[in-house]
Amino acid sequence: MKYLKVLYVQVIIGIMAGVLVGFLFPGFASTAQLISETFINMIRMVIAPVIFFTIVSGIAGAGELKKAGRIGGKAILYFEIVTTMALVIGLIVANLVKPGVGVVYSNIHPDKVAQYTTQAKAMNWGDFFSHIVPVNIVESFAKGDILQVLFFSILFAIGLKWVGNRGISLLNNFETINKVLFNILKIVMRLSPIGAFGGMAFTIGKFGFSSLAMLGKLLLTFYATGLLFIFVVLNLVARYYKFSLWKLLVYIKEEILIVLGSSSSEVALPSVIKKLEDAGCDKEVVGLIIPTGYSFNLDGTTIYLSMSVIFLAQVFNVDLSLGQQLSIIGILLLTSKGAAGVTGSGFIVLASTLTTLKVIPLEGLALLIGVDRFMSEGRAVINFIGNTVATVVIAKSEKAIDEAMYKRVVTQGLPAIKEA
Repeated sequence: MKYLKVLYVQVIIGIMAGVLVGFLFPGFASTAQLISETFINMIRMVIAPVIFFTIVSGIAGAGELKKAGRIGGKAILYFEIVTTMALVIGLIVANLVKPGVGVVYSNIHPDKVAQYTTQAKAMNWGDFFSHIVPVNIVESFAKGDILQVLFFSILFAIGLKWVGNRGISLLNNFETINKVLFNILKIVMRLSPIGAFGGMAFTIGKFGFSSLAMLGKLLLTFYATGLLFIFVVLNLVARYYKFSLWKLLVYIKEEILIVLGSSSSEVALPSVIKKLEDAGCDKEVVGLIIPTGYSFNLDGTTIYLSMSVIFLAQVFNVDLSLGQQLSIIGILLLTSKGAAGVTGSGFIVLASTLTTLKVIPLEGLALLIGVDRFMSEGRAVINFIGNTVATVVIAKSEKAIDEAMYKRVVTQGLPAIKEA
């Protein structure tokens, strides 16, 4: 019975109960969606302020401005290398397994994808970069626009750093406010089993298991590729930087399960920031890498996109040459960044890519609508794990990690030493 008091066990029970209720009572889906969205909103309400106060405290509190720039440069380079590897792996596996061969597409209805193609036409990666600069920072906080909040936070930290000793009292207040926010988060996280229950009950209740039958091969191939990426690529990266991927995954198991239940990696952002700081990672590194990674290090999304393009090409018997597939990699490296934080971003980016390629019918997106929700859990989990690994990697490369604390908390599984 004591195990029932452990949060991750409660989340597992919530997920299992959600699957059962969604299957037996599909009419409960709308109510389950309200439960899930309410929980996600409770997490989102603290994301923007947590990012702001964490980054300001990290850079202005102890960091050097040159160090912050160096960390950012390393992060972008790492993100591009790893996401390119994810794209290539997705393309290779899709070409080998051929999940689209034999899939019938006679019942496709073009109207189902109209909303995505309309948004895709409006996408522009140049607009994405200009969007990083907020017109109104209050609006950015209100909308929870992570990149805009990140941009403003860095500028605010630099400005506070330049104030010198006169800014110490303000900085101390910021650190206190951040501790209050994390206390709020502790309260909200106790409700995570209910949130996971709602998310799974909604998914199963609305889409059911029947939609998995026709596209089961694609679904299984995607999840197998995700596991391959995590336990081969990320594991090799972890070994190179001398830390155990498995022990890190065990350390963040509650967050992984919450992401799985809610289909959103965003809900675990504040919690993983706290956990990585507790594990000895420098506050400045964590504050910069985690929020940036949510837009630039979407490993799960890039695997999904590359596999989906090849899948649809196979469905419509479009023989893509090596040159065309290399072009897909180049296009996705841009478009995968362009819809970060947008609801339904996977479909929007996919529609944008197909529009650019002009060789695969856009109507094929309708094939993926029914199964997309089941793939979104995998995308979110892979994205989340990839960003957590990236933070530890950059922290180690910068020697911005308390190795003794990391060993105590992550490797040995002991509680973090609380500040006096």
